Amino acid sequence: CTLDSEVALRVGGDFFFDPQPGDSPVNLVLIAGGVGINPLFSILLHIADLHGYQEGKENRHKLGTAKLYYSAKNTSELLFKKNVLGLMKAFPGKITCCFHVTQQRSQICKELQPHITGK
Repeated sequence: CTLDSEVALRVGGDFFFDPQPGDSPVNLVLIAGGVGINPLFSILLHIADLHGYQEGKENRHKLGTAKLYYSAKNTSELLFKKNVLGLMKAFPGKITCCFHVTQQRSQICKELQPHITGK
């Protein structure tokens, strides 16, 4: 987003991401904390599936980017972190993530370091 961009936010409840062929592309910002990652991880997997089909030219979906911001107390509580890193590698520039930890006391592994902010 840029200054003065219009964004839509939704907190809690039932939500999903189901773009249809021909829809205008949208850029998603997904924000999760702790176990709140569960529905958002499903959305990321769906986006990855659509990007995979798009690369195979089997679908007509126009996709934007997806950026996940995910916070937990420490890296051991970041659920699906290896899966998310795998999606980022598979779809560079299309799926990105920034992990945030608030009470990390141990060393952060090298694989996560470029994507971690916080203490």
